[in-house]
Amino acid sequence: MLSRLLSHDLPRSRWLAILLVLLVLGLAFAPFLFPGVKALNVAAKVLIFIALVVSFDLLLGYTGIVSFAHTMFFGIGAYGIAISANAMGPTWWALLVGAIGALLLSLLLSLLIGLFSLRVRAIFFAMITLAVASAFLTLASQLSDITGGEDGLTFRLPELLSPGFALMEDDFEGPFGPVTLNDRFITYYLLFASVVAMFLVMLRIVNSPFGRVLQAIRENDFRAEALGYRVVVYRTLSNVIAASFATLAGCLLALWLRYNGPDTSLSFEIMLDILLIVVIGGMGTLYGAIIGSVVFLVAQSYLQDLLRWLGGLFEGLPLLPALLTPDRWLLWLGLLFVLSVYHFPTGVVGKLRERALAKATKEST
Repeated sequence: MLSRLLSHDLPRSRWLAILLVLLVLGLAFAPFLFPGVKALNVAAKVLIFIALVVSFDLLLGYTGIVSFAHTMFFGIGAYGIAISANAMGPTWWALLVGAIGALLLSLLLSLLIGLFSLRVRAIFFAMITLAVASAFLTLASQLSDITGGEDGLTFRLPELLSPGFALMEDDFEGPFGPVTLNDRFITYYLLFASVVAMFLVMLRIVNSPFGRVLQAIRENDFRAEALGYRVVVYRTLSNVIAASFATLAGCLLALWLRYNGPDTSLSFEIMLDILLIVVIGGMGTLYGAIIGSVVFLVAQSYLQDLLRWLGGLFEGLPLLPALLTPDRWLLWLGLLFVLSVYHFPTGVVGKLRERALAKATKEST
């Protein structure tokens, strides 16, 4: 049953399976295990980035396409919800209209980008997508009447997801403290259910005959073309599917933040974060999106606190307190990334699978 649910794409490593189970359980019970506001925000951001990175991995890891326009589709989803809710009011109908409108716009743009750009070489396609994403960012910043400009849009959600709503008057006593069953609790589990569904659907896509063709194109597009597959069509479809999933991830971001602006969903820094997460987790492995998102976002959110604690611990010693100041967190984050790439060149998932395969081969001989 579990194998069918995962489209027969099992972790293929005992340690990887254990790690994934722990992370998924941690995310599933995050409101009870980590009741703090910051911890819940980090968990919600991890869920959103899992959906976003999974969609990007379909392009980079499974099809071999390098695109810098992925945050554009992410921003379209977030702006779709924000603009619709701001114009139509806090109703479920407004959210539905915003999501469908964003998906249709992403479908059109990704189709145009795919048909007109995927015929060129990889580096030229990457540059084209970067130019398109930059133009869209400028457009979103200048159309202040629609998008709110640099200030962005703040909007209200339906009553079930609005501040002040509570399932119970009294807090629920969790194992690590009281848990308030309020709008954030409901929104978090809406995000969790959506991301799980998106992940399982993407697993089915990459393990279908369509996904096998994409992997063949990644390995050798000339051979795939010689076998009779229309490479441009498959690449375009991959681009459209990835854009649709990124748009849905943007919708989830808007639901959680109740705000969207250019820097929130269209920033190039988000694109860099996606690339780092894919490399950390492992390209061409959807499970890598889970591990990479957790590792990167937890480090990004708590590294400053850790450095502050270590700086106080080594206070009085020469040089160390200056190196461990929270202002240098980007330096340490960069070092952690370099170490992860050095020790896990194929990503965490790839390394664990290689070890499991080597052990199985050794035992069989």
